[in-house]
Amino acid sequence: QIIVDDDDSKVWSLYDAGPRSIRCPLIFLPPVSGTADVFFQQILALTGWGYRVIALQYPVYWDHLEFCDGFRKLLDHLQLDKVHLFGASLGGFLAQKFAEYTHKSPRVQSLILCNSFSDTSIFNQTWTANSFWLMPAFMLKKIVLGNFASGPLDPEMADGIDFMVDRLESLGQSELASRLTLNCQNSYVEPHKIRDIPVTIMDVFDQSALSTEAKEEMYKLYPNARRAHLKTGGNFPYLCRSAEVNLYIQIHLLQFHGTRYAAIDPSMVSAEELEVQKISLHASSEPEEQ
Repeated sequence: QIIVDDDDSKVWSLYDAGPRSIRCPLIFLPPVSGTADVFFQQILALTGWGYRVIALQYPVYWDHLEFCDGFRKLLDHLQLDKVHLFGASLGGFLAQKFAEYTHKSPRVQSLILCNSFSDTSIFNQTWTANSFWLMPAFMLKKIVLGNFASGPLDPEMADGIDFMVDRLESLGQSELASRLTLNCQNSYVEPHKIRDIPVTIMDVFDQSALSTEAKEEMYKLYPNARRAHLKTGGNFPYLCRSAEVNLYIQIHLLQFHGTRYAAIDPSMVSAEELEVQKISLHASSEPEEQ
């Protein structure tokens, strides 16, 4: 647990796993209902392959600027100049806002946006955003649970939802209220400030809290982004389709192998892999759809 603000109540909780020698790790930002440990499947698998990954849980912040400022201080505290960000839903939106916030002295090397959005107005809640802080915890939980899938689900997805419900229960009123406020406060991403950052957009084809319009908007915003589509996975593919998600993460990070922005221990990458990587880097500076 780390405190970087003057306010002692703002505590960042995080898991930092994998080789500490890596200076450009992959950082995971959870959705509204999530805690740092919702990414345990990624932490276990990726560190086993030699990656350094950090999974975070945010303190209570009430606006995007305050969050970005706190996150920058956290990276300074961890002595990380540049990082790769994997953001799920709200986490993806905050990742984009942080990339935009630091665009003059960039701190974000690349983005993986999972079931994410670029404009909070899609939730039609901007008018209630300022009243979340007043609501009791059970009402806030009800709002969040309303977005969880219902009806018949396969066992992995049911387990994933159970796990997220359990995590949601662990969040206090102010944590939930602040995240819902960040999720619904009137704000959008300015793409021209972050268009040079490599992006992978990861989304699911089955039912999730994101509308088709929100997904289309993301594709329009990042026309050069790689796309990682999962047939199924609902709101939490990193829990119930972790093998596919982990594979897409590796494909995304592959482009940085052999550079100072690699998120993996060089000794875990074979010489052949690096050679192939160098050739493909020279051959195409254009991003291609996978």
